[in-house]
Amino acid sequence: MMNVNVNVTEAEGKTVLDSGWLAARSTEVHFNGIQLTTTNPPTGPTSPWMEALVPSTVLATLVKNKLVPDPFYGLGNEAIFDIADSGRDYYTFWFFTTFHSKLSGNQHCDLNFRGINYSADVYLNGHQMALGKGMFQRHSLDVTKILHPDGTNLLAVLVHPPDNPGKIPPQGGQGGDHKIGKDVAAQYVEGWDWMTPIRDRNTGIWDEVSIYITGPVKIIDPHLVSTFFDNYKRAYLHATIELENRSLSIAECSLSIQVTAELEGNIHSVEKLQTINLSVPAKSHMQYTFPELFFYKPNLWWPNGMGKQALHNVVINIAVKGFGESDSWSHHFGFRKIESHIDKATGGRLFKVNGEPIFIRGGNWILSDGLLRLSKKRYETDIKFHADMNFNMIRIWGGALAERPELYHYCDYYGLLVWQEFWITGDVDARGVPISNEDGPLDHALFLFCARDTVKLLRNHPSLALWVGGNEQTPPDDINAALNKDLRLHPYFEHANENFNNVGALSPMDPSQYLDGTRVYIQGSLWDGFADGEGGFTDGPYEIQNPEDFFKDTFYNYGFNPEVGSVGMPVAATIRATMPAEGWQIPLFKKLPNGYVEEVPNPIWKYHKYIPYSKPTQVHDQIQLYGAARDLDDFCLKAQLVNYIQYRALLEGWNSRMWSKYTGVLIWKTQNPWTGLRGQFYDHLLDQTAGFYGCRCAAEPVHVQLNLATYFIEVVNTTSEQLSNVAIEASVWDLEGKCPYSKIIENLSLLPKKVTPIVEMEYPKSKNPKQVYFLLLKFYKMSDSTTLSRNFYWLHLSGGDYKLLEAYREKKIPLQITSEVFVDGLTYKYQMHVKNTSNIPNSKSLTSAQSDSWFATDSLKTVHTGDGKEHETRWFKRMQRRIAGKHDGLKVSEINGNNIGVAFFLHFSVHASKTNQKEGEDTRILPVHYSDNYFSLVPGEAMTVTLSFEVPQGVKPRVTLHGWNYREGQTVHEALQ
Repeated sequence: MMNVNVNVTEAEGKTVLDSGWLAARSTEVHFNGIQLTTTNPPTGPTSPWMEALVPSTVLATLVKNKLVPDPFYGLGNEAIFDIADSGRDYYTFWFFTTFHSKLSGNQHCDLNFRGINYSADVYLNGHQMALGKGMFQRHSLDVTKILHPDGTNLLAVLVHPPDNPGKIPPQGGQGGDHKIGKDVAAQYVEGWDWMTPIRDRNTGIWDEVSIYITGPVKIIDPHLVSTFFDNYKRAYLHATIELENRSLSIAECSLSIQVTAELEGNIHSVEKLQTINLSVPAKSHMQYTFPELFFYKPNLWWPNGMGKQALHNVVINIAVKGFGESDSWSHHFGFRKIESHIDKATGGRLFKVNGEPIFIRGGNWILSDGLLRLSKKRYETDIKFHADMNFNMIRIWGGALAERPELYHYCDYYGLLVWQEFWITGDVDARGVPISNEDGPLDHALFLFCARDTVKLLRNHPSLALWVGGNEQTPPDDINAALNKDLRLHPYFEHANENFNNVGALSPMDPSQYLDGTRVYIQGSLWDGFADGEGGFTDGPYEIQNPEDFFKDTFYNYGFNPEVGSVGMPVAATIRATMPAEGWQIPLFKKLPNGYVEEVPNPIWKYHKYIPYSKPTQVHDQIQLYGAARDLDDFCLKAQLVNYIQYRALLEGWNSRMWSKYTGVLIWKTQNPWTGLRGQFYDHLLDQTAGFYGCRCAAEPVHVQLNLATYFIEVVNTTSEQLSNVAIEASVWDLEGKCPYSKIIENLSLLPKKVTPIVEMEYPKSKNPKQVYFLLLKFYKMSDSTTLSRNFYWLHLSGGDYKLLEAYREKKIPLQITSEVFVDGLTYKYQMHVKNTSNIPNSKSLTSAQSDSWFATDSLKTVHTGDGKEHETRWFKRMQRRIAGKHDGLKVSEINGNNIGVAFFLHFSVHASKTNQKEGEDTRILPVHYSDNYFSLVPGEAMTVTLSFEVPQGVKPRVTLHGWNYREGQTVHEALQ
């Protein structure tokens, strides 16, 4: 019998059961649950039992044990039995583990399942308990009386798949045959245009399992709410909790709430402490609301790009007379107020946080992993990536999950507003071919129970911005009416006026006594300020676009687009790592009679949902603009050029009409939960595409840009600060390394929350313009030359292409890379100072003062971008103070070259140094967080790029620099052993 190294004897609180699990197909186990947890437990991973992934799914466990092919590799998914063909019993599995827990005195123990798909029978020490249906229902079982006296406990869980797993039509489609929509479960599992079917429909113990020990009185689902007055100078914290007394006598209790603020690191200061005494009747539940806690000028929580994400820790304790501390609950809390309304000027939904309008630039989120191999570490990487792109909102798409508290925790920390949908999608509910599930899920009461339980699970997170009934559809009328009632706003949150005299005058009810009360509920993603606002299918488009079209009045007609998508080809190393050699073939480019090109991908790319870089009759193939792709490496590199341009133009087009036409946009989509080939800024292996950095550039809080339709230089200021005494420097560089045009516009003053056209570019209207040229825009403070925004373009004349760049690859532009690294255990933090050392051209259009400015290192200055975080250039001085680690020294690497010009499209990658590397082996270390990547440097210019990552035990990292002019890549730093 396997034993988990878990011992909670004489301890109180939660212990997560996430290791030591076994699993077996139910038809291969010849004992029932009572026998498994008494006389015949499994003795280890011997047939039919195998090591199991918990939390996760049956299919994830089968993949772990190599009993099925990897469905994320090549066509492996095609070789796995689909539940529609195998039957539900094939994916009905036993999960088994043991734990040690010995209670004393008046202690009580709960066995908690935060998510099972779809239903289960639980056996503990020979006792059977049934768990109800529903993927998004929490289950808490009081097992106090059935724990073994000696503390050794045997747990077996028989998990049943969804009741209506559905079938996959030969043509595929959105949500298969739609039958999964009859259950309260994730709907993407029957396949989508970005996802192949999940063969077990995510059957399994997919979320956290824990045992939880308390005294006689237990705290249940506290609800925290803040209200503000006097323009946010005064704040009140409201807290309502449910208490359960499990004992046979009245419990005399001392209930306390403590609020602490983080000062620095792990140091906290106590801001408020309140204690009250109360009696809880025997064997009863009661609700209690603390008297309001008052705060003067609290530190506020702001979205990414608007200020700091100030978080307080709220701890609620209850002690019982004669017992001591009975239970404790804690949660991070942010003082903030979120509002939204339909903007009269644009018709789009406009969001405000702490009274400030927020221009929404974000993305659609499916889920972290298609097999639900979810982890805190992966969630942190995912959300930090979104913050790194300067996004301020993610939308949790309704065909996937009610996302987990761990995701919300990192959204709180990094400042990502969250739009959370419930489990309705138009493709599966009341739409599709044929139309099915016209009344949504079969069990409406179950849907509402899961929805209310989800609200209780997530409502205390400051990042949560709104609830939405479904994706491109509304829930059935009775469900929609119930959600509208349950999620109605408290009267305080229905008013913009901040100058109420006191909370009590607003309503006889405290906001925390509502199910939520603080955020709007919208019935569907195409209603009430989103798309056309009336449910018409007016989101999208989802294919490649001409970059200049994003800036045109005719591109999108509504104020807030919840979904607009495009391409997302990853780098060549990802293709090689996720496909056999036959998947490395690039598309055939088929010339059509109308002059356009149609891409014909290989079967593996087609299976992985590849979306082409052309749209015959509307958009010429954007990869072929750079010349015919020779091989996989060439194709993927050119795809990155297109990715960067495409997504930067998309966001800059929206920037250009901030508040005049648009209130926000969410890109479809930011990532893939499997190895798909469309709509992503980083792939499933966690390597970023160049589109990631195009978005990062365009979505910065203060941004200088070129309107590709009008050729006006514009400055976008999304912050609340006026920008005074600032200037713009525009310079054009040709392929010979000369600067035929340069202009400085000084003494600018720009209003907050506004986009300002500055001046029309005179180039290329001048005589003899170059067919292909580079444009560098710098926006800076005149007082100290601090760069506020830098934007680099490569452009061609109207009707032209970028084929001249092919010959430019042969130019060798000299570079100097100065690297410095700090090591703390397995964590590496690099600073790479890259300088284009080619001579500055002797151009009459470039003044002496301007010439000197090219040598300035932007990153060596402190830039205040309005987000409350100072992006200091002497980054490693901070790291020296914070990390008691090993300094790997200062190293200088030279890349020699005799040519003068722009060092184009430079990008770093990190690899494991291996002496016995196999041919084709993927040596990348992932993920890596870069301050920038896919960047270019004009002659004499320098930039500092920071990298941070963790390495596996015993691995030595090697940093490589690649670029358009540096095809083979060059090692620029190899860390010490």
